[in-house]
Amino acid sequence: MEALRCQLERLALQTTKLTGLGKAVRHALSNWSKLTLFLDNPRIWLDNNLTERCLRGPVVGRRNHFGSKSEKGTRVASILYSLLETAKLNGVDPARYLEVVVQRSRANPGTVTFPWDPAFRELC
Repeated sequence: MEALRCQLERLALQTTKLTGLGKAVRHALSNWSKLTLFLDNPRIWLDNNLTERCLRGPVVGRRNHFGSKSEKGTRVASILYSLLETAKLNGVDPARYLEVVVQRSRANPGTVTFPWDPAFRELC
């Protein structure tokens, strides 16, 4: 990484701020600590592919609901997408999550069950 930084510093001296390469080099150098943060912390991922995959479902749903006649229905759908994606991130099968939520809601109307709830994990 130090070799890369040295190369970027050399390029910064050789390029003008007005070129695309010059802007990119200076941007990388000015954000160096953020760009290399993943080296010191193994919990930080090198890319954001997981985040983009998680956003894919809601984005497709948003596209499907564009022009919907019911604002309330669109809001409910967005909450549902959020809960299902949260269930996936917590290692909970979304179909099983919905099944348990519906069962608990029928037994006790108004019951709220979140995918990260420890009591919920016992039910699955």
